[in-house]
Formats: sequence, C-alpha cells, structure tokens
Amino acid sequence: MTALETVKNAIRMEHITKRFGNVVANHDINLELHKGEILSLLGENGSGKTTLMNMLSGIYYADEGQIYVNDQPVTISSPKDAFDLGIGMIHQHFKLVDVFTATENIVLGLKDSGRLDLKKASRKIQDICKKYGFEIDLNQKIYEMSVSQKQTVEIVKVLYRGADILILDEPTAVLTPQETEKLFAIMRNMRDDGKSLIIITHKLHEVLEVSDRVAVLRKGEYVGDVATKDASSQSLTDTMVGRAVSLNINRPQPVNPRKRLVVEGLTVYDHLGVKRLSNVSFTALSGEILGIAGISGSGQRELLEAISGLYPISEGSIRFYPPAEDSAEEPKSRQLVGLDPMAIRKCGVSMAFVPEDRLGMGLVGSMGMTGNMMLRSWNKSKGVFLNRKAPETLANQIWKELDVVTPSTSFPVRRMSGGNVQKVLVGREIAQDPAVLMTAYAVRGLDINTSYTIYNLLTEEKKKGVAVIYVGEDLDVLLELCDRILVLCGGQVSGIVDARTTDKLQVGTLMTHVGGGGADE
Repeated sequence: MTALETVKNAIRMEHITKRFGNVVANHDINLELHKGEILSLLGENGSGKTTLMNMLSGIYYADEGQIYVNDQPVTISSPKDAFDLGIGMIHQHFKLVDVFTATENIVLGLKDSGRLDLKKASRKIQDICKKYGFEIDLNQKIYEMSVSQKQTVEIVKVLYRGADILILDEPTAVLTPQETEKLFAIMRNMRDDGKSLIIITHKLHEVLEVSDRVAVLRKGEYVGDVATKDASSQSLTDTMVGRAVSLNINRPQPVNPRKRLVVEGLTVYDHLGVKRLSNVSFTALSGEILGIAGISGSGQRELLEAISGLYPISEGSIRFYPPAEDSAEEPKSRQLVGLDPMAIRKCGVSMAFVPEDRLGMGLVGSMGMTGNMMLRSWNKSKGVFLNRKAPETLANQIWKELDVVTPSTSFPVRRMSGGNVQKVLVGREIAQDPAVLMTAYAVRGLDINTSYTIYNLLTEEKKKGVAVIYVGEDLDVLLELCDRILVLCGGQVSGIVDARTTDKLQVGTLMTHVGGGGADE
C-alpha cells in the first residue's frame, strides 16, 4: 500500500478566515473532504459557501489558515495552482467559447509540445466520457448545445486536466429532472472511481439523494457535518437557520375561480428577429397560482414582459377581465396588445409585475425604500410637489411586516442583501392590490427562510382572489405551490397540467418536448 492510498482526506481546511474590508465572509472554518465521497455544502444566502470554495479553487486567497491536499500543506494563490493540485471547479456561469467545438473548449489553454493533436485529444476525451457515462458530441459547437450539454463540457474539461477533486456550484439550477438524474449517476460513477466531489446546492431533496455527508455553514462559520443517512430536510434546515423553520407550503383550493387574463396565439420576436414565443395560449384564473415551468431561455421572461406591455407583440391577443361588481355577470374585457405599461394602468387594469432583474427593472438601487415606493405613486400627486407621506407609510409597513433588514427606509436598496431587496419589491407590488400578480423567479438566490416568506405572500394573494402567475425553476416548489403548471419549451406551450396530480417526470418531459397543445386542460 502506497503512502497516498493511506490518506483519508482529499482536502483539509484548517482555521480558514477571509475578510473583505470590515466584512468577515469566513471565520475560523475547519472542513474536511474525504477521498471517494460526495460532500454537500449547505448554508443560507451569504453564509460563505462560494467564498470558501473560491479559496479552494484559487480565485481568492485566505487571510488566515492552512489548506491541505492529500494531507500535505499547500499554497493556492491562483486557479492554475488549484489545477496543478488536481482541483477543478464548475461554476454556475459556464466559461466556454460559443463558436468553438466541445473538443476545442476542453483543450483550450493547455500547453503541448509541438502542434496540438486534436484527434489524439478527442480519443482521450472519449475515453473519459465512456468511463463515467457522459453523452456528448465532441464536434458540436457550444452555441448549438443545451444547458446540460454545456455543463457536461465543463465537467469533462476539468477531468481532462487531471482533476481528482471537483467542486460543483448549483449544478442542477437549470436542469430538468431527467438531466439531473443523469448528472447524479455520473457523480456517483466519479465517486466510485475514487474522485472526491463537493456540491453546493439549495435543493435539500437533492442533497439527501446524492451526497454521502453534509457540511453546514451559518453566517460565515462552520456549524458542523452529518452523515446524509442520518439527516432529513427539516433537520438540515433547522441547522442552517439556527432555529426551527416550517417547510410546509399551504395550498388551499381555488375559490370561485373566474377568467382574469386570457392569452391567445401570442407570438413575439426579439430585436434580432428571432422568434421567442410562438402561438402561446392560456387562461389565468382568479384565486389560483398558475406556475410557468421550462428550461432557462424557453420564453418565460418574454411572456411576462409581453403581458406587461414591455415587449413588442407580433401576433395574438391578451384580454384582461376585471373583477365583476356583480358576480353573476361576466365583466367586459379589455384588449392589452399595443398598450405600454402606463396606458395599461390608465385603462384601469390592475396588474403587478415582479421582474427577474430586481435592480435593473424593479427598483432603483441608489434610492431607499421610500423612494422606491414612490415610483408607483408619483403620478398620483397633485400640484408640483410629490406626496412622500403615503410612500413613507408603505415603506415602514413593509419594513416591519416582512422583516426587512435595513438601518432605515432611506438606506439604498442596492446595499441590501438579495433576500431583502426581493422583500421590498414583492411587498411594493402586492401593496397595489392587483387583480393579476406576475412574478419571475421570485426566490432565485434567496435563502430557504426568505423563500417560504415569499411563498406565503403569494398564497395570501391567491386567497384574496388575485390571479398569480409564478415563473419558477424549482419543480418541487412549483408542484407544491401552484394549482396548474404551464410548461414552455422553445417558446411554445408543450402542456398545461394539474399540479396536484402530475409529477416531476411528466413536467420534465414536457420541458424537453416541443409541440404540445396550447389550450387549457
């Protein structure tokens, strides 16, 4: 038995501390990654997970502490140092050249004596793919690939460079359930071959499914670790947050649902003339949450922006049915196509929109909560002076009721955490008492506690009779929160299913199948 075979730990981090000015991102962290294991790294937003892994991959350098690889002390001051030590990190945002093939991206940047032999490199890559179960066309250009195929290229790229330690940052964020299963099978194959893997994810069911051990960070400090077989979703959540948290999503049955928004044959093109939505039709009902599922880039953003009057519409109809004074008769509908957001509001159409880009489209980063509340009410002021009293009252109400962490209502929102920014945005839109509330990735990047606060807010709006349209990327949440789910694939409706009776596999299949019907089911 060699000395290396007797080594227990692939990685050992001792007393690691990292500061950014006065902010301590990681404090005195001790973490071990065993050889031949999958370790899940859990923690709320801002707990220091990515910062810690960035030090391991050479992007940041620790201010204090020591890192050991195979029980030998090492210095990692650049990504090259990490690669030389057999450490590779697959980031959320891929670092690939779109016009190159898979093979060209995998060998890009490697030094070779003489001329690079792409055929020889392809044979080596094919051996890696066969060994671990990757499926990829090495001659395909990156711009022609799906998200999961691009991720495969990134993983093969670090394996080709000799990595024995792999760090995957939110690897399933934009994958279908079927693609996630394939990835997990590959991860298990790598583990069984002696590789050591760290996975950063917010999805607790995935942690329990794929990992051998779970390590938890809280507010930049190491809380502890547990064997996955001894953990549950509830116990991991309580450890992350530091107190008991309810993981139940309340989903009451819709009461007296009525047509609120009817979309028929909606087709839109972007500024380059590329078709983004094709013949999309559906009905959003009052008192229900309609989920929108689909692989990233399937037209979710364009759909909500088109309904809001922010995206040009080539064909189709969008009709809004206001709440009826007399419940016995159907109210007269209003056509929204051709109207901008201001014109839609002047027509008396009460819609609220929580966009994907919180600070780019939703809020003004340099302004405080009061100023951002005023963005919704400035045109209601009489005379030359703006009325700050009502926005200030609303800002204080949201501050207290949603537990927004900020020194004051004048504190710039861009200096708040992502979760607090989202609370401000959602709180402001809900305060408009809309008949239709649209949200795009309302909990993206938020910790689990804040996410459940948002889910509860949306359910309360549903109970008031609001038609809620929820674009999400976590299928488990869509299935628990929504009443119906509309699935988009390549800008087309591939199906509309009952969230209470469907399952992840059916939705996942629809996410990858173009040509389903556009009518309500």
